[in-house]
Amino acid sequence: MSFWSIVHDMREEIGNISRKGFEVKYGLRSRSHRVVHDELRPMPIEALKQSCWVNLPPELLRDVLMRIEESEVAWPERKDVVACAGVCRSWREIMKEIVKTPEISQKLTFPISLKQPGPRDAPLQCFIKRNRTTQTYYLYLGLTQALMDNGKFLLAARKCRRATCTDYLISIDADDMSKGSDGYVGKLRSNFLGTKFTVYDSQPPHAGAIVSKRHLNRLVSSKQISPRIPAGNYPVAHIAYELNVLGSRGPRRMNCIMDSIPSSAVEPGGVAPTPTEFPLNSIDSFTSIPLFRSKSTCATSIPGPPLSFPKERKLILKNKSPRWHEQLQCWCLNFRGRVTVASVKNFQLVASGEYGPNGQDYDKVILQFGKVGKDLFTMDYAYPISAFQAFAICLSSFDTKIACE
Repeated sequence: MSFWSIVHDMREEIGNISRKGFEVKYGLRSRSHRVVHDELRPMPIEALKQSCWVNLPPELLRDVLMRIEESEVAWPERKDVVACAGVCRSWREIMKEIVKTPEISQKLTFPISLKQPGPRDAPLQCFIKRNRTTQTYYLYLGLTQALMDNGKFLLAARKCRRATCTDYLISIDADDMSKGSDGYVGKLRSNFLGTKFTVYDSQPPHAGAIVSKRHLNRLVSSKQISPRIPAGNYPVAHIAYELNVLGSRGPRRMNCIMDSIPSSAVEPGGVAPTPTEFPLNSIDSFTSIPLFRSKSTCATSIPGPPLSFPKERKLILKNKSPRWHEQLQCWCLNFRGRVTVASVKNFQLVASGEYGPNGQDYDKVILQFGKVGKDLFTMDYAYPISAFQAFAICLSSFDTKIACE
């Protein structure tokens, strides 16, 4: 049997196991709403135990899995890579070593990829679909240059209006966007005027992260993986829109302070925090978190090694200033064909040069967001922010801002 016959047979058998597990666990669900982590769910492996792969030598197994990872470069074919990682613990460890982060591979493979910084060289092109009736938003990875394709579902958000603020609950499960969902990954919260927002991560973005104290006493629902783990709200970004009290024409002005990313990350050789896995499997790392409020402090630090950038300045993103087009009589930005409809929601974010050597903003666009249809928007992001952070920032643009327009 040739080597590629082995690869083909393995891919076919793993694919059958993956499909069986998916159909039994979830039934028939819309293709556009299949989440990145569907294939990571526990799957029936009885068929695998009876096959020839159970005694495959580790060196040959690694080589076969590497060939599969290299051949399946895009979705939906890349689901075979995720299926291999869901077979058993040993296979998963091998795939975690083989599959590179989005920064290097420019691919989104596992759920943790949504919390890792995007690629350095070229942005990942995504799009957002808005449902006005249910006040929900869905983020997809573009599979082709055409915006009419179904795309690969990544994240979903649901708008929740409250008396003094508005919350956008973000989940990797398109069917359950509640805080008690096992797919809950964070939220975006606005102030009463909709001019200031805070992005909260449900898990610490790095060792030594600070959890918001007022939400510390909320425990994970019994629907989640481990009900003993307290769900923390870790501030990872603060977004502010400038007030437009004079009512002058022009796009909104905004800036984002990335609490978990140092300003040096945009420099050549700079590094941004890159989580490698969700810490839900480790209960011990959360046992020292107090479950009762303390009047003397407002925040609690998660134990762990000290930050590598404790004294560095935080990365600040600002919207790129547009230019006025005399013939079109409107403000214009070069979105390179990715935005086709004029809107105050459209923006491009670049790193602020406030603390740089020459005091000028950087030219490289880290995040751009724009309208292409009534309820369709593009979102392209790059290093050093993640898909989760980019999606949360874009959600802030949907909120009503009477004082900023």
